[in-house]
Amino acid sequence: MIYKYFYGKFNTVKRKYILPIFLVVQILFLKIIAFFPEVVERLYSNGLYVLISKISRTVFGKIPFSAGDVSYGILIVYLLVRIWKARKTWRIEWKNNLLSVFSFISVAYFLFHLLWAFNYYREPLFEKMSIKRDYSEEDLYAFTEKLIFKTNEIQYQITKNKNLKVTNSYSQDSIFKMTQNGYDALAIQYPFFEYNTPSRKKSLFSLPLTYMGFGGYLNPFTNEAQVNYKLPMVGFPNVICHEMAHQMGFASESECNFIGFLACVKNDDLYFQYSAYSNALRYCMKNIGMKNEAKFNYFKAKINPGILENYKESEEFWKQYDTFIDKGFHAFYDQFLKMNQQQDGIESYSKFVDLLVNYYSKNSEL
Repeated sequence: MIYKYFYGKFNTVKRKYILPIFLVVQILFLKIIAFFPEVVERLYSNGLYVLISKISRTVFGKIPFSAGDVSYGILIVYLLVRIWKARKTWRIEWKNNLLSVFSFISVAYFLFHLLWAFNYYREPLFEKMSIKRDYSEEDLYAFTEKLIFKTNEIQYQITKNKNLKVTNSYSQDSIFKMTQNGYDALAIQYPFFEYNTPSRKKSLFSLPLTYMGFGGYLNPFTNEAQVNYKLPMVGFPNVICHEMAHQMGFASESECNFIGFLACVKNDDLYFQYSAYSNALRYCMKNIGMKNEAKFNYFKAKINPGILENYKESEEFWKQYDTFIDKGFHAFYDQFLKMNQQQDGIESYSKFVDLLVNYYSKNSEL
C-alpha cells in the first residue's frame, strides 16, 4: 500500500512536467523544420492542412456568427476566473501554478501550429511563382507611374469626376459573396489560389480590433476569416481578400497582401479593383516617400484628388481610435511576426511591394 501511494504521488508529479517539457520540444522542432520548407510545403501546406482547413470551414462556415470570437470570449472569462481563484495560492504554490500556465501554453501552441501555423515554414511565394526578390528604384518608379494611371482611371470610371472620393455603397454581406468572383478568376491562371468552402465573418470584436489598429485576422483554431466591420467601405474588399489568402494557408503578411491584391484586380467589379489599386498605390507612395521626397511629391501631384480624399478618409478613421492600445498591440504583433519567420515584423505588410514590382515586370499588364 505504501509503495502504491508513493508510486502514485511520483507519477502525479511527473505528469505535471510532461506538457511544459513538450513545449520546449515543440520550439526545438520548429527551429529544425525551418530548414526544410519544401517538406512543409508538400506534407503540410499541400497535404494535411488542406484537409484540416476544409473540415474547419465546413463546420464553422455554416454558423452565421463568428464561432471563433465566441470561443475566445469564453476562454478569456474562464482564464480570468481561474486567475482570480488562484490569486492567493501564488506565494505558496507558485511552482504548480507556473507549470499549469506552461501546460496551457503548450497545448495552445501545439494546436496553433497543427491547425494553421506550420504554414509559416512553407516555401516562399517568390519561389512558388518564380518572382525575383530585388528591384531598383527605377523599377519602383516605373511601376508606380503605371499604378497611378490605372487607379486614376478606375476612380474616374466610378465617380465621373476626378475630384470626388469613391464611395462603396455595397452591403458588407454582398461584398463577402462577391469576393469569390476574383478568386475564381485568379485560380484559372494559378490553380494553387483556388478558394473553396467559404467561411468569412464580421468579427464580434470589431471595436477592440479597431483600437488595436487591425482590419481583420484569421482565427487559426476555427479557420474563420474575421473582418473588422467598422472599416471604411472602400478598403473592405481588399481586407477580406487578404484574410481569405490566410485561410488558403499563406501565413506571410506580404504574401497575403499580394494575393489579396490579385484576387481584387481579377474581380470584374470596379469597387474591388479600386480597393486593391488604391491600397497598393498607398504602399508604393510610402516606400518612395521614405527614399526620395522629391519623387514622392512628383508622383503625388499626378494622383486624382478624389483618391487623396479616400486616403484622408482612412487616416481620419484610424486617427479617432489612435491610443496607446494600438501602439502596444503593434509592438507585440511586430515581435510575434519576427518569431514566426517574418524578419521584418509588422513592416512585412509593405514588403508586398517587392512582389508587385517584380511580378508586373514580367506581367506588364496592370
